[in-house]
Amino acid sequence: MPNFIPNGSMKGILGMEVRQMKDHRNDRDIDQTEIKRRIKEDIPEEKWQAIVSNDAAYDFRFFYGVSTTGIFCRPSCKSRPPNKENVRIFQHAEEALAARFRPCKRCKPTGEKLPDQEWVNQITDYIDRHFRDKLSLEHLADVCHGSPFHLQRTFKRVQGISPVEYIQRKRIQEAKHLLAHTDQSITEIAAGVGNSNVPYFITLFKKMTGQTPLEFRQIWQHGAALEVQMFEYEHDHGKQN
Repeated sequence: MPNFIPNGSMKGILGMEVRQMKDHRNDRDIDQTEIKRRIKEDIPEEKWQAIVSNDAAYDFRFFYGVSTTGIFCRPSCKSRPPNKENVRIFQHAEEALAARFRPCKRCKPTGEKLPDQEWVNQITDYIDRHFRDKLSLEHLADVCHGSPFHLQRTFKRVQGISPVEYIQRKRIQEAKHLLAHTDQSITEIAAGVGNSNVPYFITLFKKMTGQTPLEFRQIWQHGAALEVQMFEYEHDHGKQN
C-alpha cells in the first residue's frame, strides 16, 4: 500500500527545502563577502599605498600578484593599479612563482627577462577568456604589462598575426559554433562574440569564411540534414540485410 503525504504536509516539506536552499545561498554569499573583506584587511595600508603610488622604495621588500591576470609585480610597476580585492601580497618572488603567478613583462620582478613566447601565451590566454569584451591594443598592453608598440610587434613575430587578427579569428570561431548549434539571431550572435556592429560583423565574417553568417548556417544545416538522412538510410539498409 503506497504511502500518501497530505497536501498540507507536502507544502510544508517543499517550503522547508526552499528555505534551506535560500539559507545555503545566503551563507555562500556571506562567505564570499567575508573572504573579500579579509583580503582587503590583510593588505597593510602602507603596502597598498606603495602599490597605487608605484613607490620604488618598496621594491624587493614585497611583491604583489593580481588574481585576475595571474601576473605578479614590484610595487613600482607602472601598470594600472589593480582592484584591491584581487591583490595578493608575497614577501619573495619565489612565493609568487610557487603560487603559479607569472612575472610581469614590464617591471621584471625576478630580475630576469620573461621569454617572449611565455608573454605571448599570457596575452593569448587573456584574449581567449575575454574575447567577448571590448578589447584594444592599449587595454591588452595595460592588462599584460607592456607597451602597446612592443606587444604588437612581439605578438606578431611569435604568432604570425597581430593581436587584432587573433581576436577576430577567436570571435568568428565562436560565431560559427553558435550559428551551427543554436537558433540565436545574427544580431544576438554578433553581440555575444563582442561585435555589436552587425554590418561590420557580417562583412568580417564573409571576409574570413567566404560566406555570410546566414549562408554559413544554411549550408551547415543542409549538411547536417544530409548526414541524418545518410545515417537513417544505412541503419534501415543494415536491418534489411
